[in-house]
Amino acid sequence: MTLLKVKDVTRRFGGLVAVDSVSFEVHEGTIKALIGPNGAGKSTLFNTLTGFDRPDLGSVTFDGTELIGRAPRAVVRAGVARTFQNTQLFNQMTAVENVMVGAQAHQGRGFSAAALRLPRAMAEDAESGREAARLLRLIGIDEWSGTLGGDLPAGIRRLVEIARALATSPRLLLLDEPAAGLNATETAELISTLFRVRDSGITVLVVEHDMGLVMEVSDEIVVLDRGAKIAEGPPRIIQKDPAVIAAYLGEEEPDDE
Repeated sequence: MTLLKVKDVTRRFGGLVAVDSVSFEVHEGTIKALIGPNGAGKSTLFNTLTGFDRPDLGSVTFDGTELIGRAPRAVVRAGVARTFQNTQLFNQMTAVENVMVGAQAHQGRGFSAAALRLPRAMAEDAESGREAARLLRLIGIDEWSGTLGGDLPAGIRRLVEIARALATSPRLLLLDEPAAGLNATETAELISTLFRVRDSGITVLVVEHDMGLVMEVSDEIVVLDRGAKIAEGPPRIIQKDPAVIAAYLGEEEPDDE
């Protein structure tokens, strides 16, 4: 089943075409990667998918509902969550408190109810805390739940941000460079996390430069170059595609023989 459909999305900045009539689909229950060299238009495209930018042309439908024109918060409420390339945790809040913030996207209480500690707000806080603890266990970092965000290692910060996005109860999770700055051990933990997230029933679309991670976790890959889609398919096909090799992976080395 097609969960996300991107059709002919174009975004221009003056004379620069940052995204050039890009189309692809993301099927439910899969991990799809979006790759390309710097300046290929990946982040701009991500922003158009999540309400942080609006394309000049094209449509983005999620489970049949048009997302173009919706504010980021409305996109989250529709069932699409995202992380950012630079982690955005609250340093003076614990890991579990940071994850609880994500649940606020689905809580209907007003500011007064929260400030006055009315029963509904207190009940929602308790439920948010239980869900945050569950998500930290799912991600595999529950031992860090009481640690302040500012004291967390880089790899754990990435995983906490993923858990916070999951707290919005998405059906589709968009990850922007989740392996940036991670060492080999942290990247391996991230790979395991992505499989657990997918196996929990959440579809994943990831922008990533780490080709080892991309080739290991992806069911399908979309490749952008200079704003346009130049290839799409499973990893085994993409890594042999001449256009991809030339644009992104580097030229093939000649045989030693």
